Amino acid sequence: MDTRKLSYFVKIVDSGSITKAAAALHVAQPALSQQVSALESDLKQRLLIRSKQGVEPTAAGHTLYRHAQTILRLVEQARLDVAASGAAPSGRVSIAIAPYSMASSLTPQIIREVSRRYPDIVVHLTEIFGGVLSEAIKNGRLDMALIYEPGKIRGVQFTTMIVEDLHLVTHEDVDVAQGRTTVTLEEASGLGLFLPEKNHTLRQIIEKGLADQGLPLRLVGEVESVPSLVRLIRANLGATVLPKSAADALFPDENFKVLRIVEPALQSKIALCTPDHEPLSEAASAVLILVKEMLQQQLMSKYAADPSEA
Repeated sequence: MDTRKLSYFVKIVDSGSITKAAAALHVAQPALSQQVSALESDLKQRLLIRSKQGVEPTAAGHTLYRHAQTILRLVEQARLDVAASGAAPSGRVSIAIAPYSMASSLTPQIIREVSRRYPDIVVHLTEIFGGVLSEAIKNGRLDMALIYEPGKIRGVQFTTMIVEDLHLVTHEDVDVAQGRTTVTLEEASGLGLFLPEKNHTLRQIIEKGLADQGLPLRLVGEVESVPSLVRLIRANLGATVLPKSAADALFPDENFKVLRIVEPALQSKIALCTPDHEPLSEAASAVLILVKEMLQQQLMSKYAADPSEA
């Protein structure tokens, strides 16, 4: 059975006559009759009752007629969808960016590149913490997010973009690791730290690293605002811990020390988070590919952690 035979059959029933259907379809009447016979042979059912007044569908013919209409509508919709997919992607794409990451520094490039490649796509950018992120991804309020990878969460999937060493960020006047570019975890534990709340993956990595070494956490305060974090450290009220890419993005001037933590090194993963229960829209898929390209170009060569120190 093929769609051409089905479309012929529907036309015959609609016309009430093989002769009228043949004229409308510009098909020879004997050829049209052969198509009906082929259908009847395939289905092993009589589909039409012929008379001098024309044709009427049998019970089996009525059933086929209903299904044929549905099938033909679906085929036409498939043609339209495929044709539309060949056009430039368009629509709204929502991206969440975790605070305390370098991703916020990439937003101008993301917007610029999306506008250049896909002028009909509107990007919605927001900053959001990981605790509510997975729910927003799962229920469709967000298309994707760039966050610190927390581990497996049902309903979402993570594509690791980079593994980075964590760094201590302090005011330049802090007396620690003088003349060095590294600081031991024990030395870092002697400083008061500003960190995000406990549900933030970065906080969990730091706490676990300290606990594994039997070292204390000197928490000065929990800060969820990046501008506030920068002001606090500039005022020399405490330090923080970040990947180098985030430290470079958030603390670019020379008034800060950025020291890689060693003995042991602590590492975090930056990942793209997407839903795992349904495919992304064409517009979101296009933006996802673009963001992956941008991250790989700007991160891997400069910030990837040394595997030997993992």
